[in-house]
Amino acid sequence: VGGARRRSAAPTGTIGFPLGGRGSTVAARVALGGEKKGGKEGGTEGNIAVDNAASDAFTVVTVDVLDKPGLLTVLSSSFHDMNLLVDKVESRGPGGGITFWVTDDKGQKIVDAEDAENMKQYLSIVLHKLVTGASTKARPFALRMFDEREDLSETTEKNRDLLYSLLDSYLKNDVLSVQQSIVHHVEFTLARSRYKFDNREAFFAAAHSLRDRLIERWNDTQAWIRYKDPKRVYYLSMEFLMGRTFLNALHNLGVVVPYKEALNGLGYELEKVQQAERDAALGNGGLGRLASCFLDSMATLNLPAWGYGIRYEYGMFRQVVSDGFQKEQPDYWLTFGYPWEIERPHVAYPVKFYGHVSVHEEGNEGRQNFVWNAGEEVTAVAYDNPIPGFKTPSTINLRLWAAKPCQEFNLEAFNTGDYVSSIIEKQKAETITSVLYPDDKTFEGKELRLKQQHFMVSATLQDIVRRYKEQHDSFDAFPEKVAMQLNDTHPTLGIPELMRILMDENHLGWTKSWEITTKVFSFTNHTVLPEALEQWPVSLVEKLLPRHMQIIYDINWRFLKELQTSYGIEGERLGRMSIILETEYGKMVRMAYLALVASHTVNGVAAIHSNLIKETIFKDFFDIFPEKFQNKTNGVTQRRWLAQCNPPLASLITETLGTEAWVTHLDLLQGLREHAEDEAFQQKWSEVKKKAKTKLALMLQDLNGGAEVNMDAIFDVQVKRIHEYKRQLMNILGVVLRYDRIKTMSPEERKKVVPRVVVIGGKAAPGYDLAKRIIKLISAVAEKVNNDPEVGDLLKVFFVPDYNVSLAEVLIPGSDINQQISTAGTEASGTSNMKFAMNGSLIVGTMDGANVEICEEIGRDNMFVFGVEAQDVPRLREEREGLDISAEFSRAIHLVQCGEFGWADYFQPVVDSVTGGRDYYLLANDFQSYLEAHAKVDAEWQNQREWTRKSILSTAGSGKFSSDRTISEYAEEIWDVKPLPPNEDSL
Repeated sequence: VGGARRRSAAPTGTIGFPLGGRGSTVAARVALGGEKKGGKEGGTEGNIAVDNAASDAFTVVTVDVLDKPGLLTVLSSSFHDMNLLVDKVESRGPGGGITFWVTDDKGQKIVDAEDAENMKQYLSIVLHKLVTGASTKARPFALRMFDEREDLSETTEKNRDLLYSLLDSYLKNDVLSVQQSIVHHVEFTLARSRYKFDNREAFFAAAHSLRDRLIERWNDTQAWIRYKDPKRVYYLSMEFLMGRTFLNALHNLGVVVPYKEALNGLGYELEKVQQAERDAALGNGGLGRLASCFLDSMATLNLPAWGYGIRYEYGMFRQVVSDGFQKEQPDYWLTFGYPWEIERPHVAYPVKFYGHVSVHEEGNEGRQNFVWNAGEEVTAVAYDNPIPGFKTPSTINLRLWAAKPCQEFNLEAFNTGDYVSSIIEKQKAETITSVLYPDDKTFEGKELRLKQQHFMVSATLQDIVRRYKEQHDSFDAFPEKVAMQLNDTHPTLGIPELMRILMDENHLGWTKSWEITTKVFSFTNHTVLPEALEQWPVSLVEKLLPRHMQIIYDINWRFLKELQTSYGIEGERLGRMSIILETEYGKMVRMAYLALVASHTVNGVAAIHSNLIKETIFKDFFDIFPEKFQNKTNGVTQRRWLAQCNPPLASLITETLGTEAWVTHLDLLQGLREHAEDEAFQQKWSEVKKKAKTKLALMLQDLNGGAEVNMDAIFDVQVKRIHEYKRQLMNILGVVLRYDRIKTMSPEERKKVVPRVVVIGGKAAPGYDLAKRIIKLISAVAEKVNNDPEVGDLLKVFFVPDYNVSLAEVLIPGSDINQQISTAGTEASGTSNMKFAMNGSLIVGTMDGANVEICEEIGRDNMFVFGVEAQDVPRLREEREGLDISAEFSRAIHLVQCGEFGWADYFQPVVDSVTGGRDYYLLANDFQSYLEAHAKVDAEWQNQREWTRKSILSTAGSGKFSSDRTISEYAEEIWDVKPLPPNEDSL
């Protein structure tokens, strides 16, 4: 096609007619059911004309038939089958027919009448089979949408029609087509022999095959959105903890079965092949995983949405535990390539740092124009990642930015022997996007973090403004076309950056720019801890971003003036609300306040959290701007966290409810309640849980050198970032006391002990010394307990290193209980609690974060609730020194302090953090209640029927906690963004 001649292995000479050779008109008539005449109306074959007079060099074959997806591809292949060469093709668009210029394999015209008749007969059979066969799904004719607005020449229109016809149908998903696609990528993408490739290469080939299917949907989705020009939402986050993409994309596209069978047919197992995929190291904890769940829901709900973040080359770090100590290593997740990303070298923007600002007067009115003369500049290059919705063609985009130097290589320095200087600019630029959350204990670390944040928002804002300007001549409609959600304070620099772009580059005035800015930004707060609210030294911001600091000062000055004139606020309260904080160490920029002032909406992420921020950290603002504050309780995508990671349970739910609709309407899980007492259903539930526990046990055995795990034990899991407020320390102190009690029991008493397997996982920030000591304590207790023959399999302790999404997909379904034990009033929401509850794992937890709402939905009787209430925490902190410490807490602390698990001196700072009145997170206050909750767990475990009933009700009550519900609320109540389902008929 288009000049590329196709060679055939068929015999040369006359046309090789596949249905019996030359002159097989009888066979053709039989296949067609007799000769049919007429055109496209009523007939199925259409008209086929063979013309040797229209061209001196070619036989011109015109097929006048109603268009059908795949028509051009099928006809081209048919000429190839007949040993004919197609020199060029002209398509007259959908419904207009197709003309081919052909010759035989010697480059001669088809002059023999019988050959010409054979050719017509064969094409008629092919057309008949195509038209009457199974329908192939057509792709939207995207370019037609833009033709309406353009005055195209006839040649251009013909070219566009041809380009469409060449790929007018979606790739087929039958087993043979998938196998051909996989093998094609083995040969031509990986350049490997199709007769010898391993599981990793099978994964990459299958991933590229699947990516082809994602890209065609992605292209059609973006063309449709561009055509409709709706209001779009852009989700800005420094983290997107995606996990593995392969299985998720297979599920969302509905092609798990054909890919599994295709790989089996090639000699590979899907389960083993998908293990070759590395988790994308683009996030750390709940913040990044929440963002990823949100993208999945946005795509599934057909929202016109994009995510924006950073393409970290080495992630946060790969956690290795050596002799119980956390060691940080680079996470080389990109070493073998990342098949899902699409590099866009043509989508690149300059990002500036340092330098100074000069002021110029323009026009007769003397309008001031500020020019930022940067001291350093890097280039942000886009990498796109398609995000498919579930059972919808909608495929949205996650655009990640990588930092590149403006000048890749200094040849002059290299030629003079200064080899280090020749690449210094490259190294400085790429450092910006090397690591997530660089250690900020040093000034250089703080500077790099701030650089990262500005780099991300600057590239993102330039991209958003460029996209808007492609379709709009002024910024008047910008707030009606753009919504931007700030995921925590990290992207807050986007506010002064948008002001800079509007004022300095597009020459809008302050008033108009501020009006636009305050209409497009909304802000999600993720903390209730004052010390966790991000602040940056003014001196650092002035040095790194001089123009932005000017704009921040101006925003603050105008805001404080408004507070004085409109609300009569003066003195201390005015200082409390200022974006600029005066401290003894210098001025600081309070990023949360900047986000709050400039955003039209601020939301918390759980009901208790949203109330707390209005009563504590943002009280002054809430008193004046109550209309700004909303709650949006977090959710998780049930597609990954139930349907994908727990297939046996998903199948049981579908079988029981009689529908798979719960995968998009999670509230249907409440239908399981009526089966909770059914013994037969309980038996099926227990069998499903056993499968998940077996999978987890095998993983723990692999991590522990093959030691067997007691399947009759309670699998007790706590996995999350290691932090004092999340209280992994209380968990391990409880284990210490349990171990001590078992050791003092008689053999008869030990027979009554309920076995327990305790699993803890999570990373400590590189600079968080106490969290690292807690990891060492967990490891020391594990080493002691697991090697004590007296204890045997009554108690085992495991620390799972390098906790990530893929490990969570095994840990969560396999757990019997999970611990959500943060001090009341410290956890904004939490999302692992939702994932565990969804999989029937019972929560041991405080009334903190989303635990409160989970308790309301599944019932307090189906959780193990303990601990003080949030409203009592401030008082109890003041009373810490006079607290009567329980004997159990003292005993656990003593065992650690006296060296029962070794390393007594090393653990002393850990002991000190919870003794002597320094127990800020109230472990001693909650410890007795915590032990009682675990005693209740042990007691209820012995009634397996009742336990299973609670597990069923836990899943049944999880319907509220879908990210689909959360995103629907954001779209309706904050963004004012409407779903845009694909409408192929209107294309």
